[in-house]
Amino acid sequence: MAEIPVAYEYDGAPFEGMVVYDDSITGKRPSVFMQPDWFGVCRHTIDMAMDVAGQDYVVMVADMFGAGYGIKEKTFEELGTAARGTRADVPFILGCGAVANAALTAAANELDLIDADKAAAIGYCMGGGFALEQVRAGADFKATVVFHVTAPNPVDPEPKANFKGRVLALHGGADPVTPAAQMEALAAELTEAEVDWQVTTFGHAMHSFCVEGTNNPAGGSLYDEALCQKSYRMMRDFFAETF
Repeated sequence: MAEIPVAYEYDGAPFEGMVVYDDSITGKRPSVFMQPDWFGVCRHTIDMAMDVAGQDYVVMVADMFGAGYGIKEKTFEELGTAARGTRADVPFILGCGAVANAALTAAANELDLIDADKAAAIGYCMGGGFALEQVRAGADFKATVVFHVTAPNPVDPEPKANFKGRVLALHGGADPVTPAAQMEALAAELTEAEVDWQVTTFGHAMHSFCVEGTNNPAGGSLYDEALCQKSYRMMRDFFAETF
């Protein structure tokens, strides 16, 4: 698996995303723009991107926290402060997210890796909230999949949503971080916007079921390898239906 770092700037600040793909495969593949969880671009999220990419996709991992953020040790409180602050700043999410997508797409195109007509997005935890804000504002992804999304509802409910593609949300029935009422509100929003949407709730699953190493059942977060792989199969089926 190849890992190609991609530097870009937003509002004068440096960021560094990553293009991840199997370099033994020839031919163009769909692109998957990935908004990682609150750890940002680091070894853990790059490994997740590799798992998603396999031989079928080129995964473009966005940096929304600044170059070098992912390699620094942080406390739970520091992670929460950074994630919540970013999630509340929708202009930043839309501006930096668009720059990230453009820079990563340009890098993948320069390597002749991706099919421009087959662009998808995914997001994990708070990154799922970032991804939803982007597609809510009209980001042109054919399909978007969010895993155990945090803060799925719009920060500013006033602007009319402008979804352009399909949406799949994969969620845990025992997720206290994003309770059922928030997922029901997301479903209502997608219905009103006439989006082709699906929400699948896994019984007994907790938050972060795709985040390897998560082991905090008392806090409602627990990695589940079998469920993670099942959710990836559902993602792949969703993309195959779309493309």
